[in-house]
Amino acid sequence: MARAQLTRHEEGLIAAAQSLADQEGASAVVMLSERSYNFREVQNGLGELRLVVASDKEDVIETAKKDDVNFVPLLEEPETRQLQLISALLEAIADELIKSGDTVVTLYAAYEHEVIDTLSVIDMSEHLTKLTSRDLQRLETTVPLETLRLVVNLAAEIGKEGREGKAVGALFVVGNHRKVLKQSHEQIHDPFKGYNKKERELRLARVRESVKELAQIDGAFVISAEGHVEAAGRILDAPAEGLTLSKGLGARHWAAAAISKTTEAIAIAVSESTGTVRIFKDGVVVLRIEPIERAMKWSDQEQDGDITSG
Repeated sequence: MARAQLTRHEEGLIAAAQSLADQEGASAVVMLSERSYNFREVQNGLGELRLVVASDKEDVIETAKKDDVNFVPLLEEPETRQLQLISALLEAIADELIKSGDTVVTLYAAYEHEVIDTLSVIDMSEHLTKLTSRDLQRLETTVPLETLRLVVNLAAEIGKEGREGKAVGALFVVGNHRKVLKQSHEQIHDPFKGYNKKERELRLARVRESVKELAQIDGAFVISAEGHVEAAGRILDAPAEGLTLSKGLGARHWAAAAISKTTEAIAIAVSESTGTVRIFKDGVVVLRIEPIERAMKWSDQEQDGDITSG
């Protein structure tokens, strides 16, 4: 397996990463890599500081395995560097390579396609608050973690960006899709009807863009556990009985809570007014994501000022 040689600039950045990590008390260096370097040599250069290699390239991950360094695989789908970095940090937390309260130094290619040219310091306590591997694993009991992250990241993008300059709300129901379809009905003619599974894979960038566009219509997206869009524009019929939600949450959130309770699916609601993403399981909010300028902020849901239905 051919190894790429570190450029002098990259060697300088790695040295700077070690120095900055010592200064900031960082626990790890997360390296987004498009090329197979001698990662063991990089790890040795960082001393006791933990190296975590993240990549969507199979050969890079295989090289990291061979070099016996920590690694996290990313989706094999073009993403912005920001989204790749978020995914890498989430994967590293899930694998307990870093903790949600840690400070980490990141290395990645921001301007060049493959050559590492940028160094950043990220305080996880500010950007990924209170997100633990236990939280992620609890959600994974119903829906595979890969599918859940795809949908959550998409929901967060919708909450942050809106569509065509306008704020947009959205609702996703993930897992147990047959049961969800039985407890819902069409609001509009389903735009995904008639397409085969490969053309409805949420892993595909064009499918995610279609979802963003269709988020402007009423109704919920129904997503299978495998990550296929099964339907769009569905009105959820699950009864909102015996539920407790915070004051101010509207019909979209009540519908999300109800369907998650009656079907054991995961429901993800995006608030049109604030862009906040709430993740529902068994009728309650288990995670909340607040849109901020440079990253997603995760926090546990506080049930203060609740109201009860039923």
